[in-house]
Amino acid sequence: MDDDRSGDSTRRQFIATGLGAAATGALAGCSSSGGNEPSETTTREPTDAGPTTDATDGPQTPTDGERYTVSMQPMGEVAFESVPERWLAYFSTYGDMGIALGQLDGLQGLVFTENWPLAFYDYLPGVDVSFDGVTQLMGENGLDKETFYELGCDVHLFDPNFLGRLADGMDVADFEEVDANVGPVVGNSIRRRGGDWHDYRYYSLYEAFEKVAAVFQERERYEALKAVHDDLLATIRADLPPADERPTVGLLSVNSDFENGAFYAYPVHDGNGHKQYRDLGMRGAFDDHIDGSYAEWDYETILEIDPDALVFQYGFSHVSTEEFERRMDAMREDPVGQQLSAVENDRLYRGGTSYQGPIVNLFQTEAAAKQFYPEAFGAWDGLDTLADADARLFDYQRVADAVNGAL
Repeated sequence: MDDDRSGDSTRRQFIATGLGAAATGALAGCSSSGGNEPSETTTREPTDAGPTTDATDGPQTPTDGERYTVSMQPMGEVAFESVPERWLAYFSTYGDMGIALGQLDGLQGLVFTENWPLAFYDYLPGVDVSFDGVTQLMGENGLDKETFYELGCDVHLFDPNFLGRLADGMDVADFEEVDANVGPVVGNSIRRRGGDWHDYRYYSLYEAFEKVAAVFQERERYEALKAVHDDLLATIRADLPPADERPTVGLLSVNSDFENGAFYAYPVHDGNGHKQYRDLGMRGAFDDHIDGSYAEWDYETILEIDPDALVFQYGFSHVSTEEFERRMDAMREDPVGQQLSAVENDRLYRGGTSYQGPIVNLFQTEAAAKQFYPEAFGAWDGLDTLADADARLFDYQRVADAVNGAL
């Protein structure tokens, strides 16, 4: 493997963005516990509707058996002498992309192997996703540069600026060393928009997925999965209730302190983390009450707004079905919590991870559609709902065929 050392002014842009000076420490929902939330502000930007132009984000030109390039900010244009075989990724955004493109066998490491919504993959016929033997890079002391050398990956799928903010143990010089001596770094943090540290282009989910497909030269798999995604959105848009008939939905973290009534509450963000909610025209109950990316509220504050339904982010990834119900019981038993309309009407739902690749996004979109609009899309009755082939909103077999290369 090789990467291009010349020709693109953004190739080393990540140095100029202040990685070495950026604050470190666990960012919320990113750690295995998913405990705290970052204090980043949010701005309204374009959603997943289509590509944006950028003069520095040039074309990618993969060809069979020849040197090819993929351009993605902040790293700019990266050249490959051959298709990567060994790879690692940050988490369940780019990790899920690699799995969707049939690359699971080459997965050597993940910054986090925990807190994935792995149950979704179980519903895809012939797809078996396990991280047995996959190295988790994040340890008690942060990241260890030597692990990157030991794994010897041909490509590293993460945004070096984001990872540098998240983890102790590595700085800008370390990431540049890995990029130069081990294998190229390709990736862009697409979860949430508006952070002051991210002063380069953002990508939608499928723009980023298209870049990763170019890295692995898997255009056909990408197009097959994009077709499923587009069909799902067409199905939803055809039956979406009028805006004034949609319930208000409050978005809370499942990692909140239910016993003591201390909750992380969110507006519906731009960026990939809440893509499914925007695609569903969700009426975010907290959108007009939070100035920034999240707030910390008690039961009384939630009751003042009193959403029709409550969705608990990271409910599919950070807790089991049994643990989720235990936390809901704590809300039902609280003297203020039990007064919430969502509690009285049994509209408390497991929500998605904000780190979603294409497969995870399909399932999280289907689940939310049934949770919000059961009259239009069928009722949600937990993960067992996914086993009912007649009630599915997208073609699970087409997804499985794309993953398995049966195109």
